[in-house]
Amino acid sequence: MENASSGTNNGKKPSRLPKRIILVRHGESEGNVDKNIYAITPDHKVQLTEKGKEQSKKAGEMIRGLVCDSRNSGKGKVYFYVSPFLRTRETLKEIGAAFSSSEIIGVREESRVREMDYAKFHNTEKMDEYKKERERYGKFFYRFPGGESAADVYDRVSGFIESLWRDIDMDMISYGANDDINLIIISHGLTIRVLLMRLFRWTAEQVDNLTSPKNAEVRIMELGHEGEYSLALHHDDQTLEKWGLSPEMIANQKLRAYPPKVDLDKRVFSTNYFDHLANIFNLDVKKK
Repeated sequence: MENASSGTNNGKKPSRLPKRIILVRHGESEGNVDKNIYAITPDHKVQLTEKGKEQSKKAGEMIRGLVCDSRNSGKGKVYFYVSPFLRTRETLKEIGAAFSSSEIIGVREESRVREMDYAKFHNTEKMDEYKKERERYGKFFYRFPGGESAADVYDRVSGFIESLWRDIDMDMISYGANDDINLIIISHGLTIRVLLMRLFRWTAEQVDNLTSPKNAEVRIMELGHEGEYSLALHHDDQTLEKWGLSPEMIANQKLRAYPPKVDLDKRVFSTNYFDHLANIFNLDVKKK
């Protein structure tokens, strides 16, 4: 992720940043229980189940406990971005109920963090065929006929991130000088993976190995060392590994979170993007 700067040219981060960016997948939906629901209901109109509402409620309580704890009395504020799909808006309703009106400084529906467009999801047999084809072709670049690829989602998510930095820099998200602002983005599984890819500049191959969040699962990025966001301040190595992060990706998250230590494994510092390319293409990268 880029270092903090005083402006937002070229998508750079503004100088004053939210303390946390919290990504939340929607709760269990009817489509998660029965994929045949897509044959009679458009994707954007699929609702949460009762279990999904309860999951979302618990996620809201957990998030509020984190951002509005007793040590942070009166300072923790939240600003929501939500996908326009019904299941994400229903998730927002349950999460938002955990907060008082004074703790919520804004809510914005944001179409660029919507679910990937599968186009022909209503034809479940054909969709199964397309998903098998995607496994052979490559998850990130495969475009569903008439729909989107993960690469297409990346393009619109990139525009959203640039707009987000600009809104913060221009004080479009208004909050007090002593407030700890927490951005909560309620979205979908693949979109959340792509958001993380964009923020941390991960490669397509790295994202293909990631797992999507479970229903109502929360992934928390917090400002760490030198103003860099990191997943390592709230999630341990075992959790990050379970999500599909490689040892090198986990080490990078730690470097973002904490000042470097002399006794850290030297592999933390020697592994870089060129090492990654060498592994992919079997290249001989000479060390200086």
